Amino acid sequence: MSERPVVQTAVRVSDVWYGVDSRWVLQGVSLEVRTGEVFAIMGPSGCGKTTLLKLIGGLLKPQRGEIWIGDTEISRLSEAKLTPVRKRIGLVFQYAALFDSLTVYDNVAFGVRRHITRNEREVEQIVREKLALVGMSGTEHLYPAQLSGGMQKRVGLARALAMNPNIVLYDEPTAGLDPIMAETIDTLIVDTTRRLQVTALVVSHDLTSVFHIADRIAMLHEGRIVACGMPDEVRIDSHPIVRRFLQAGGVAPHTEVRRQDLSHDDLA
Repeated sequence: MSERPVVQTAVRVSDVWYGVDSRWVLQGVSLEVRTGEVFAIMGPSGCGKTTLLKLIGGLLKPQRGEIWIGDTEISRLSEAKLTPVRKRIGLVFQYAALFDSLTVYDNVAFGVRRHITRNEREVEQIVREKLALVGMSGTEHLYPAQLSGGMQKRVGLARALAMNPNIVLYDEPTAGLDPIMAETIDTLIVDTTRRLQVTALVVSHDLTSVFHIADRIAMLHEGRIVACGMPDEVRIDSHPIVRRFLQAGGVAPHTEVRRQDLSHDDLA
């Protein structure tokens, strides 16, 4: 019988392996995300970041290892038993993944109506509250095609928060955004995490975002964790892969990362 993690741990990944066909995407990954923190996982494209996020969200199951959400180990749960756990997790997709045929209001209300309440007065209160939280009041009648990429991501965040999750997972939240809008999304992630007292897990290759918002950072490389610690600790990590990745993104041990210093092309 596996020992349960302490209550202060929101997410624990223990020796997780995940493969597709004959290739291991994740190889023995272990990490802990503390309750209430912003934890970032960085690494180049194809290193396994999004796969790890899907495993934590219960969208995939590992071939080996354990994934704990609070005091529940989810990797061997049936779909029926996994559903209540998933309700505690909000997922903000890379490209918002809004329903094109639904208005902003109905996009945010979608999960609320299915899982929380069918009382439309309560639905309206939740939708308007969450849209206000992300600075999108007054857009309820618009459709996704009428929104910019940054606005769509904010609506995606409102939709995730409408379910009152304990944990919010962000998949490349600043991808494709200009520096000003990316900074807006960064601020929203930190502000909503603190204000709502949730736990945020962000996967990104945007070093500016990672070093601005994270309480702790892990780096994935070829399916393995090669560094983990507070931003200043990771910044001075001596692992050659970490050093090369940070230097390519303009992050030296004693330099401050500013969004205007880096373009998304630099971080590809």
